[in-house]
Amino acid sequence: MRIFDPHIHMTSRTTDDYAAMYRAGVRAIVEPSFWLGQPRTNPGSFADYFDALIGWERFRAAQYGIRHHATIGLNPKEANDPRCREALQLLPRYLSKDGVVAVGETGYDSNTPAEDEVFAAQLELALLHDLPALVHTPHRDKAAGTLRTLDVVRESGLPPERVVVDHLNEMTVAAVAESGCWMGFSIYPDTKMDEQRFVAILRQYGTERMLVNSAADWGHSDPLKTRATAEAMLDAGFSAHDVDLVLWQNPVSFYGQSGRLNLTPVAGFAAHDADAPAASGANFEGNSVLRGVRA
Repeated sequence: MRIFDPHIHMTSRTTDDYAAMYRAGVRAIVEPSFWLGQPRTNPGSFADYFDALIGWERFRAAQYGIRHHATIGLNPKEANDPRCREALQLLPRYLSKDGVVAVGETGYDSNTPAEDEVFAAQLELALLHDLPALVHTPHRDKAAGTLRTLDVVRESGLPPERVVVDHLNEMTVAAVAESGCWMGFSIYPDTKMDEQRFVAILRQYGTERMLVNSAADWGHSDPLKTRATAEAMLDAGFSAHDVDLVLWQNPVSFYGQSGRLNLTPVAGFAAHDADAPAASGANFEGNSVLRGVRA
C-alpha cells in the first residue's frame, strides 16, 4: 500500500514517527505552514521557519525514505496578529522554491475582517505564482466559515479545481462538493473527523476530489491515521483501487498542478530497516539524524 499524506505537520513530530509512517506505507507528504504553538513576535521568525520547511525537514524526511513537500503561507490564526502581517511580504520569495507545491494554509480561524484580507491576498499570490491553494476552515462556526470561504474563492478568480478546502465534516462537505473545489478531511483520534465517519462520507459523495490527511500537529493526533483510513475503507468494502485513488492518486493529482512533486523513491532506502534512517552519510548544515546508525 502506498500513501501520500497531503497535510501533516512533521515539525511537531519525532523521527520515530517518520519510521512508523514509512512502515505503514507513507512515501510522500505535504507539510503546510502553520503556527508554532505560541504567538510569534516578529516576521523574521517566519523566514527561519519557512527555511526549515524547505530545507531541514525535507532532509530529515528523506533519511526515512519519505519525500517531503511544503505549502507556504500566513496561517489564519496569525493573520489577526499585526506583528505577523508583515510576513506576507516574505511569501513571494518562498513560493518560487523547489518543493513548494501550494499556497497555504490560508483561510479562516475566527472569521474576522483581518482574515478576509489575508486570505484574499494569498489567493491572489496563488494566481500570480500558478500554484494551488490549501484552505483552512474555522474550528468555530465552521458552516458559516466554509460558505464564506467559497465566496472568497469565487471572487478571487482562482479555478476551484486548484483549491482544496480542508478540515471538512458532514455539515460542510456538500457545499464544497458542489463548488468544484477539492475536499479535505483531517482524521484525528477524538476530534474533527474519524475514519469511520470519513468512510460514510465516501459512500455518499464518492472518491473523486477527496483528500484524507492525518494533520498530526502539536496536539493529540496520530500520523498513522491515513493508514487507519485505508484499512477502514477496505473493511467497508471499498476496493484496493479506491484506496489507492484516495490515498495516493488524488493528492498526486491535486499537488501535481504545481509541477513540483518529487515522487521518485529515496535512493538506497529500501535496503535498510525502516526502524532506522538510511545510512547515507549525508549532512544538512553540518547536522545529521543518523546518530547511532551503523552501516
